[in-house]
Amino acid sequence: MLLISTRGHSRKITALDSVLQGMADDGGLFVPERFPVLDLTTIVEWGRLSYQECAARVLNLFFDIDVEELEEMANDAYSSFDDPEVVPIQKISDGEYIIELFHGPTLAFKDIALQMLPKLMAKALESSDKDALILTATSGDTGKAALEGFKDKDRTRIAVFYPNDGVSDMQRLQMVTQEGDNVYVSAIRGNFDDAQTTVKNLFADTDFVSLANKKGLRPTSANSINFGRLAPQIAYYIYAYGRLAAAKEINPGQKVNIVVPTGNFGNILAAYYARRMGLPVYRFICASNKNNVLSDFFESGVYTIRRQFYKTISPSMDILISSNLERLIFEICGRDPKAVQLYMEDLKDQDNYRIRESDKLELDGLFFGDFADEYPTKTTIKRTFEDEGYLLDPHTAVGRNVYLKYKRLMQDDTPTIITATASPYKFPQAVLESIAREECKDAFDAAEKLQALTHIEIPAQISALKDAKIRFDEVLDKDQMGIKVLENLGKTKRKKKK
Repeated sequence: MLLISTRGHSRKITALDSVLQGMADDGGLFVPERFPVLDLTTIVEWGRLSYQECAARVLNLFFDIDVEELEEMANDAYSSFDDPEVVPIQKISDGEYIIELFHGPTLAFKDIALQMLPKLMAKALESSDKDALILTATSGDTGKAALEGFKDKDRTRIAVFYPNDGVSDMQRLQMVTQEGDNVYVSAIRGNFDDAQTTVKNLFADTDFVSLANKKGLRPTSANSINFGRLAPQIAYYIYAYGRLAAAKEINPGQKVNIVVPTGNFGNILAAYYARRMGLPVYRFICASNKNNVLSDFFESGVYTIRRQFYKTISPSMDILISSNLERLIFEICGRDPKAVQLYMEDLKDQDNYRIRESDKLELDGLFFGDFADEYPTKTTIKRTFEDEGYLLDPHTAVGRNVYLKYKRLMQDDTPTIITATASPYKFPQAVLESIAREECKDAFDAAEKLQALTHIEIPAQISALKDAKIRFDEVLDKDQMGIKVLENLGKTKRKKKK
């Protein structure tokens, strides 16, 4: 399996090599040269396997690594998950299923990819003369998941940047208390888009890259711009469908809807890739919060970042620059890199681009986009708990609110899979206020009140944060990020190979 760039000017590379490179040299993103295709029998058979076995088989379609070795990686990667199924599926109403992606060590869906990515990175490093310098921007969940995945891993350094005042209290504490000798964390003045853009610019900054190389470091990413981060996410969509078919909740071949609350578009893109591989999907329901750049795009065909930025109770979706949308654009415009290049130039020069009408028609047949601002999000948390006995976090609540809106509007009873992307205890104040109309300034007090009210136990990862030591308290301007990375991680001694 070779990967090509969405912009057409980079050489083809293997999927494993892309893990180290991160972005293409031409500024584009790596995508498969072709998509492997699965038949329905295989998808259902894989649904009968353990999640680890299914994930290994999906990854084997892209990476030149034996299935047996990938199974060992997956078994190790998911050994710390608090549910033996790794991604359990809950039926909350007829034809409505929630796939829980938050049972990993940091209680967010990012763990599923970011516990596997270090295994792929280690494999890729076997043929590299430099160590990996991982630069990561986060809107809340990616940062901690990446830190936890890569902490104290041989031949890696990782720096994470998050927006000051732009993450929840629990998300911030998870990052600033991170243990590990090879990690660095800092807040930045600005929002997630500022952090993400600066990280991308550092990859293209020849002076920064040269300085890193002289220190024996090769910059790469743990964000979903890295194909090695994206590929493991394809697995849980194939697994979920196969699991439901094996359990006779759906018939093999029956189409499903997939609902994803998303800001950076990586999670829903993985579902789209699963469809390209043969997964029977009728409609992708793309749910945004008040930062509704994506829902506006699906409605109008115009993508514009010249708009107001909002801080919301679903901070991991507080994003205006959705990097992975470029990969979707590449597919719907007939894999035409020249068209993608022109769109990206328009975005850079004018802060917007408009896709062709023929491409918009193709999107309309596959995607439904809408958004939920603060009040309907809170209402959905409350009503879902009262009516279904299920506690949603604010991001998943955005997803379910948009799905219910879609269902009423389209009168569509297609079986639907909703991705639950985080534990509600990562956002206890917002969830408590939603179901009890009680404001609580202290996150730990809110968590205890939420536990008393719902009888859902506080995860140990959250309880442990209360007395954890803060290690990182810097707040930087974005132009300081590259300097600080090399100051803090450039002197780390490489561990000797065993």
